[in-house]
Amino acid sequence: MARRPRRKAEDTREEILSTAEQLFGERGIAHCSIAHVAQALSMSPANVFKHFHSKIALVDAICQRKIDTMIRQIQTLNMDAPAPHRLQMAARRLMMAHVASLQDSPYMLEMVFVLSGQDLPSAERYKAMVEDLFLSVIRDGVETGIYHCDNPVEMSRTLAATFATVLHPVFLAKQPLEDLDRQCGNIAALVNAALQNPLVK
Repeated sequence: MARRPRRKAEDTREEILSTAEQLFGERGIAHCSIAHVAQALSMSPANVFKHFHSKIALVDAICQRKIDTMIRQIQTLNMDAPAPHRLQMAARRLMMAHVASLQDSPYMLEMVFVLSGQDLPSAERYKAMVEDLFLSVIRDGVETGIYHCDNPVEMSRTLAATFATVLHPVFLAKQPLEDLDRQCGNIAALVNAALQNPLVK
């Protein structure tokens, strides 16, 4: 095997991630090993293991990259819009980011099953991303007197769970986009109605 020129560790790590993501898409995660990734990169499996100690760690890192992309997309939301409009747009923007990711990488569904039950950084990062998104909208709504909520942190967790039906890849893969869009809008309308009711805190 020909020796590869020395590169920065971060460059090598990104190359491994990109190659693994491509191979997962072509072969499926179950049929792709660290050895396959190493072979595609003309490097030894030991070199891949130096950056990712297991295939699960490699899958987790790919998920984190996709979450970072979603965060960048969501950060472009209009922060000046009233809270009810921002809530609806945030939920839809998040849903569409998931739909695009699933269409671009059908193996994402397999990733969900591979990582289910695993206590991994990507899962925590995803959970924090969704909850923080809703928390910022709720707090803004409370500060401007539009929403009524005694515990925004707890409510943001409830919202994250509520919108799971239009965010989880298992649900996204089974429903037409038109149905998902309508369902997302209906959930946002119910949440907005509840948060704007001063009797429900």
